[in-house]
Amino acid sequence: MKYNHIGIPTTERFPGEIDLPHLKVTVSDHANNPFGIQWQRYWADAPYPELVKTVPHVAFEVDELEAALEGYKILIPPNSPSPGVLVAMIEVKGAPVELMQIDRSIRKDL
Repeated sequence: MKYNHIGIPTTERFPGEIDLPHLKVTVSDHANNPFGIQWQRYWADAPYPELVKTVPHVAFEVDELEAALEGYKILIPPNSPSPGVLVAMIEVKGAPVELMQIDRSIRKDL
């Protein structure tokens, strides 16, 4: 696994907002700072567990998402926030953790 970002839920607006309507969340660009901090504001009708919407998570890149999910409680099943990126959320010791599989042939920018 390789660290990618930390996601911090907020109810406030923030600079550089990126709306992801298909996921019902607004995020900031985690690559615009050296520590990978990403702000996240979940929309009122976002269908996610309160744990995900209220507790910061750490995100790690993995080679094979399906294999990395084995043995963990899945909070959000695999989905694609953008082309070439698959993500899922699991629960580890009461905290949300995001696992990401990135296809670098599609996403050379990440």
